[in-house]
Amino acid sequence: MQKRAEVDFSMPQCQPFFLQGGEHGVLLIHGFTGSAAHMRLIGEELHARGFTVQGINLPGHATTMMDMLNYRWSDWLSAAKTAFLELKEKCKYVSVGGLSMGGVLTLLLAEQMDVTAAAPISAPMEVRNGLLALAGPASLFIKTIMWRDDSRRAKLMNMEYHYGYPGFPTRSGADLHKLMRMARQDLHAVTCPVLAVQSHADETISEDSAEIIVEGVSSEKKAALWLEMVPHVCTISPEYKRIAEAMAELFREAEG
Repeated sequence: MQKRAEVDFSMPQCQPFFLQGGEHGVLLIHGFTGSAAHMRLIGEELHARGFTVQGINLPGHATTMMDMLNYRWSDWLSAAKTAFLELKEKCKYVSVGGLSMGGVLTLLLAEQMDVTAAAPISAPMEVRNGLLALAGPASLFIKTIMWRDDSRRAKLMNMEYHYGYPGFPTRSGADLHKLMRMARQDLHAVTCPVLAVQSHADETISEDSAEIIVEGVSSEKKAALWLEMVPHVCTISPEYKRIAEAMAELFREAEG
């Protein structure tokens, strides 16, 4: 495996997007070190089904990897809340969907805001690499951690939309872990309809993350959508249309 190369975030796919549709808005949030490109295909599918869709770039993302050090977990959560409230001014209903850390932020919004429905995708309640919990102390000695590409997984993703950092500042990993702990400890505060999406082939997050979410929320309508043979960034995998279809069904039913 080779280290992922730096990418050009000036590409159109990486830009925040707003797709005007009907009275039901959907906020889409990318994951840790990712960009709006990871949510673009899902966004276009939801827009085709009549939703107004907004995709954002979180602070410190889609710029340079070390820019992440200028922001903390609270900045990412604040940005998600601000985008939600902006969309709420335009739409009668606002649902949220997010990938990985974006899924964690989706849960936090559902715990703290008036969310119509929530779809956390590949949202970690734990990660396979237990070192994330030690990222804070480790940052004193190890400044950055680099992702490594798996060519087999790359074949299962639309690389035209695979724009993210080649790694992350170690301290930023501690911020991710903080958000994960916050979301998990208050899952009971979620009462809106929830669809937790996870792939059985996801080797990044704990294999029971979706189950933890479904069992932990207080929602009357809640379910898990399990995928097969696709990687963690499943939003740009061949399953993206299936994910979008399930999200659209959940969101429409939540309108009451």
